[in-house]
Amino acid sequence: MTGTNLVSGLDPTRFLEVVTNRLHGGRLPAAAREGYLALLDAAARREGQISKASLAYVLATAYHETGGRLQPVEENLSYSADGLLRTFPNRFTAAEAARYSRQPQQIANRAYANRLGNGDEASGDGWRYRGRGLVQITGRLNYRAFGLEGQPELALDPARAVEILFTGMIEGRFSGRRLSDFFDERHRDWQGARQIVNGSDRAADIAGYARAFFEALGGWGDANGAASG
Repeated sequence: MTGTNLVSGLDPTRFLEVVTNRLHGGRLPAAAREGYLALLDAAARREGQISKASLAYVLATAYHETGGRLQPVEENLSYSADGLLRTFPNRFTAAEAARYSRQPQQIANRAYANRLGNGDEASGDGWRYRGRGLVQITGRLNYRAFGLEGQPELALDPARAVEILFTGMIEGRFSGRRLSDFFDERHRDWQGARQIVNGSDRAADIAGYARAFFEALGGWGDANGAASG
C-alpha cells in the first residue's frame, strides 16, 4: 500500500482549518486539536503502512466513535428501558429492561455476559471489560488481544488508545477486515470500510466524515490517489 509523503508534506494548520470548518462548526476544542495532532504523529510513524485514504478513514472512525472529541471515551451504558430494548433486544425482556434501567454496571454485566470471552453476569466481566478507547474495544477477549486483560482501564490512556486504533484497523483485529481490504491504489470503498469495526452501522455518515478528512489531508487528485468511491 502506497504511503509516500503521507504526512510529511502536510500543513497541520491547513488541515486543522479544514477540519474545524467542515466537522466542528468553526470551533475546535483544544482537546480535539491535541487528538488530531496525536493521530497525525502516529500516522507519520507508519509511512508505507497506510495510505492517505486509509488515514482519512481512521480519522473518521475516531471522530465518530468519540462524538467529535478525539479523546478516548468510555461506553455510556446508562440506558432507559426503551433504550435497552432497542440496543440489546435479545438480552432483556420488557420487564427486565424496566428493572435494569439507568443502572450502567448491572446493564453491562447482563448485556455482555457469556460472550466476547466474558464470564456470566455475576462475574462482573461485562462492566470490567466495557467499551473504552478511540474505537471502543469490548469484552475480555478483545482486551486480551491488545495486552490489556489485566489492566483494562489502560484502554483510556491516550497513547495506548491511538496504538489500538491504528493496529486494529491496519491488522484487522476488530472484525477480521482491515484497511487494505477497502483502500488501495485503484479504489476507495468509503462506505464498505465500516466493516472494519462495526458491520454497516452508520456507514454512510462515517463515509461522509472520511471524505472530509481526505480533503483536509489534500487527498483529492494527489499522485497517490485512486479513483474516488
